[in-house]
Amino acid sequence: LHEEIIDFYKYMSPRPEEERMRMEVVTRIENVIKELWPNADVQIFGSFKTGLYLPTSDIDLVVFGKWETLPLWTLEEALRKHNVADENSVKVLDKATVPIIKLTDSFTEVKVDISFNVQNGVKAAQLIKDFIKKYPVLPFLVLVLKQFLLQRDLNEVFTGGIGSYSLFLMAVSFLQLHPREDACMPNANYGVLLIEFFELYGRHFNYLKTGIRIKDGGSYVAKDEVQKSMLDGYRPSMLYIEDPLQPGNDVGRSSYGAMQVKQAFDYAYVVLSHAVSPIAKYYPNNETESILGRIIRVTQEVATYRDWISKQWGMQSRTESSCNGNGVTLIVDTQQLDKCNNNLAEENEALGKPRNKTSETLSKHSSNSSSGPLSSSSSTLSSSSDVDSDGTPCKTSKQLSCRQSTTNRVGSQEVSLESSQSSGKTQNSPAANTSSNTNKSQHGSARLFRSSNKGFQGPTNSSHGTSVTNKQHQGSKSHHQFFHGKKRKHKRDAALSDLCR
Repeated sequence: LHEEIIDFYKYMSPRPEEERMRMEVVTRIENVIKELWPNADVQIFGSFKTGLYLPTSDIDLVVFGKWETLPLWTLEEALRKHNVADENSVKVLDKATVPIIKLTDSFTEVKVDISFNVQNGVKAAQLIKDFIKKYPVLPFLVLVLKQFLLQRDLNEVFTGGIGSYSLFLMAVSFLQLHPREDACMPNANYGVLLIEFFELYGRHFNYLKTGIRIKDGGSYVAKDEVQKSMLDGYRPSMLYIEDPLQPGNDVGRSSYGAMQVKQAFDYAYVVLSHAVSPIAKYYPNNETESILGRIIRVTQEVATYRDWISKQWGMQSRTESSCNGNGVTLIVDTQQLDKCNNNLAEENEALGKPRNKTSETLSKHSSNSSSGPLSSSSSTLSSSSDVDSDGTPCKTSKQLSCRQSTTNRVGSQEVSLESSQSSGKTQNSPAANTSSNTNKSQHGSARLFRSSNKGFQGPTNSSHGTSVTNKQHQGSKSHHQFFHGKKRKHKRDAALSDLCR
């Protein structure tokens, strides 16, 4: 379980292209805000600021400025006007404890929460960073817990769930008050800590009478005593978490679904504790089934979304890494690769040659192999198959795919293919048409060979003349065999006529 948590953290941790995409979203929104209020200050806080965000997590922004009343509806109208957000996704929560604008970016589908003049948000981000330095295990636990709540729709505060800040403070309190001192060490067992977290908040923690305090090393507080110091005369909520930045503020007061979260934590504790118990080795499929996968799962939609992000925003990093020491950037255009792979089929059509089944299979495979992002690697793998020394045309589509992947050998094989096909055709055609068809096929194949080498420039010039010469020699050999077969046919016809006489 410990290793699975580490693997999950590495897989779900933010990638550089995901950070670039999110910064573009922030820039688009900031441009709209600056157009309305040039002196306004836009800052990022929350999980995007701390780096503890999932691929589908939202972006938290705060706008600082001087207004008599918060301009929620003014900004909402401007965002619609500039088409920054989907028309039906912009919502103004002006009755919330902290009034915000919720929207979904029209291009990236990233969710954004915008608040105004909230000082604690930026301070909380710095507080989280300080705790991460003190407890290195925190990022691993928090990312797993966030995914656990996300897939159960228990991660949104406005629907009664537990927000990221509350969840983080619960994890900090768990480590502060842990009975074992080695639990906070970097080499601690993450699997044991995760199960103990679920056990504490799913079974043993008394939500009715106990509150959580982070300040001064951490402690539990009685809710009866807390009510005296509460701001605005509020009673402590079901999940009372004292704000370390503002002691009179209850961070969990909006989490009215805390009992649902408690039940989910209890379920996770039961599942994981059974999965790691000594009798678990007798369970069916115990060796192949993931332990962490029993409570959390990354959907295919998330994986597809991340792949899309990598294709859209990952090209910049690949382009930067391909720049050599002389300041020359090496860029490979996928369309150019497609053109190089398909130029043989296009040349056949230009010469008016029919597309037989073999050539169709060849062109179809070349287009399929170059369409995906891994086309270059697949070409490298398939190029390891050796070409026959006698230049015999390949018989199956699999062999065709192996030969098509190596660009230096495409021209020579096409020549071999065309010459062999032409020699095969001439065996069934009159002698008068044989020489002309063969000459045309040789001439066409030579043109094909030159065209393919125009598309791809590489160190293959030394073998061009030899390949063409060998193929022409094979063509002449086919003619010799044809005429020799004709002579034997005439002799057989003469023998038959003698018998008839």
